[in-house]
Amino acid sequence: MQFTPFILGLTGSIGMGKTTAAGYFSQAGVPVFDADLAVAQLYRNEAAPLIEETFPGTVRDGAVDHDLLAQRALADPSAIRRLEAIVHPLVRIKEATFLRESAGVGLVVLDIPLLFETHGERRCDAVVVVSAPLVAQRERVLGRPGMTEERFEAILHRQMPDEEKRRRAHFVIDTSRSHAAARRQVDDIIRALAGRPSRRKRIEP
Repeated sequence: MQFTPFILGLTGSIGMGKTTAAGYFSQAGVPVFDADLAVAQLYRNEAAPLIEETFPGTVRDGAVDHDLLAQRALADPSAIRRLEAIVHPLVRIKEATFLRESAGVGLVVLDIPLLFETHGERRCDAVVVVSAPLVAQRERVLGRPGMTEERFEAILHRQMPDEEKRRRAHFVIDTSRSHAAARRQVDDIIRALAGRPSRRKRIEP
């Protein structure tokens, strides 16, 4: 019988630098569960037929076409809920597998974009939010291929305001400065959590 690691939830709104911060945790030797990567894998595998059944015409060559799915679901709250009902339980299964495989490790990170919006913080011992000023966020996001103002605003509408996320967080990583500064903040968090016990239940072998 083994205890779970200390679970640190990592989140942040689109364009805030969450992926970069997750990379710093990983480079420091902290196991990271990437929810976005899990979704991408599901879109190419078990989620694809379920999504095609609910949103006909959104699967191409056995994989979900992100652009077609976004056109069908992004601006429709009821469609988003149907999509989440398919995807979220499958992601949770992958997350549970990750945690079982990480039993005995001191610290792990759950990188989940909509952590607060889906009440995922309840599964964590602490939460770190990655943040930057709105002007930097907008510049980063609109610089992505295929991104439009309309799509950016629709995504923001689904996400909890950055100010509220920062208020709820145990730690905040400011990515508006240099990469080195962000890396130092990650290292500081790792040191602060070293040896902290998890309040999660034990994991059976």
